[in-house]
Amino acid sequence: MIKGISFLRPAGSAASYEKLAGFFAALGFAPGKGWKEEGSCGASFLAPLGNLEFVEGQMPSTADILVEVTSLDAVYQAAEIWLRTQDGEIAGARLSPVTETNWKSRIFTVEPVAGFSFSFWSWIDPLKGKPVALEGDLSAEGMKFSIVVARWNAVITDRLLDGALDALLRSGASRAEIQVVRVPGAWEIPAAARTIANAGQVDAIVALGCLLRGETAHYEAIYNEVARGIGQSQQETGIPHSFGVLTCETLEQALNRAGIKAGNKGFEAAAAAIEMVSLHRKLSEGGSA
Repeated sequence: MIKGISFLRPAGSAASYEKLAGFFAALGFAPGKGWKEEGSCGASFLAPLGNLEFVEGQMPSTADILVEVTSLDAVYQAAEIWLRTQDGEIAGARLSPVTETNWKSRIFTVEPVAGFSFSFWSWIDPLKGKPVALEGDLSAEGMKFSIVVARWNAVITDRLLDGALDALLRSGASRAEIQVVRVPGAWEIPAAARTIANAGQVDAIVALGCLLRGETAHYEAIYNEVARGIGQSQQETGIPHSFGVLTCETLEQALNRAGIKAGNKGFEAAAAAIEMVSLHRKLSEGGSA
């Protein structure tokens, strides 16, 4: 089963390596794990979507690595600032102007290090004629969160907690604005979440726990009450609560959903919390995108 695509390019020198790593960090790429070994090291950057494309006929006039973005002008400005910071001036060959293509997009090419060119582009009409939908943004800057996590089945819930923290910190949340509250088990999550919500000191609550049918005879009764309690707390307090309580048949299934095979549900719950806080704020401000 295909999991991902990686492009490896030798930087050529330590100076080029540092400049390339700094350039992609400045443009907001999510850092990957990378590696550091005797004799070599690698700076890894992640993107939500990767494509491997083959072209028959006329090739577009671009670099061999294209990066699709949502706000091309903001990326162009960030690239321009980075180049000026590095060199004090920008040669025309290193940063092309933003131009329109014949495939209904806008694009520019930048060469942060000699021999390394990258093209950034975005659709002229990203919605393709569809109605504009009001959505939350995945930026957690300035937001406060509380993560309520059960200690029961800690081998799972600790992984969920790691995923939730990763999502919040990667999205711009401050570590000082993230409260972690540990409760004995999933049954106690709603009570803790309600107390936190009533205090009104956080923007959202992330609920994390794990129920395994094989270990809990009254599995369904507990799950129903936990779900009802979390939902009721959210509805009555107006504070977004994201649901990251796993309900699985076996430990293997739970491990798969905690980062082994099927993504990390703690990460997904935290991302949902960020989006809901952003959406609440937009709706409170009159529904502006």
